[in-house]
Amino acid sequence: MIGCGQTSRATRLVADFLRDDEGATAIEYSLIVALIFLAITAAINGYTAETKNMYSKIQSNLEN
Repeated sequence: MIGCGQTSRATRLVADFLRDDEGATAIEYSLIVALIFLAITAAINGYTAETKNMYSKIQSNLEN
């Protein structure tokens, strides 16, 4: 049987859990990191496409 002291402790633990916002902060940081990762990936894809075009132009100029 749960005593009165244990009930108030359980209530306090639940209340502390509901007030805790550290998980929300971690989610916000992970979303920021994901957006930065997507920006870096897009930049690298653009860079590789431009580099490929540059080398194709060089190759075609050397063949002529």
